[in-house]
Amino acid sequence: MQDFRVERVAAPLRHSVTESIRYAIAIGRFRAGERLPERGLCEMTGVSRTLVREALRQLESEGLIQVLPHRGPVVARVTAEQARGIYQVRAELEGLACQLFAQSASEAQRLALHAAFERLKASFDDADPLARLRAKNHFYDCLVEGSGNEALGISLRMLNARVMLLRATSLQVPGRSVHSIAELGDLMAALDARDGARARAAAVHHVRKAAEAAIGLLPGA
Repeated sequence: MQDFRVERVAAPLRHSVTESIRYAIAIGRFRAGERLPERGLCEMTGVSRTLVREALRQLESEGLIQVLPHRGPVVARVTAEQARGIYQVRAELEGLACQLFAQSASEAQRLALHAAFERLKASFDDADPLARLRAKNHFYDCLVEGSGNEALGISLRMLNARVMLLRATSLQVPGRSVHSIAELGDLMAALDARDGARARAAAVHHVRKAAEAAIGLLPGA
């Protein structure tokens, strides 16, 4: 069973609480349409109601949860139509990030991305879905950092909450993990070759295949 208790480390505690609840939703601890009771979240994370409420406000602003009359906060539903729109934007942004990374990333950033990719591959042998999700998010964080475009990073972070939900959904499809790693391997080869156009095409292809996997599992597909 996953442990969502928050470690009291240097990072702002509110950020850690928000991340903990976000990951709990992403791996299915809380399902679409399910209530998020404050007391239960306090017990899960080990923090106060004040911090939980601040985290819920942040997640509401990201569109990951909704606050409904007489029900309170619930996990937002993502329809197939909404997912198509998210994947369209994600393909463009991640394609650009990979093109820029190929063209301008430093050697240290390339090494960091390779380390993140190895961690990601290893995570698929881990039974814990949280480990896989964190590894994939770390991989994309390294990509965005190496792109050197702050505005692009901000835009992708705005999408990240729902992208994370969809990422977890796509990986539920049998065999998707193997295909995902193969697609990212092609992307890494393009990045190592410093071929921006090829890297962009590989990233777009990867996102489109993830979209095909996830959308079929969503309402309205």
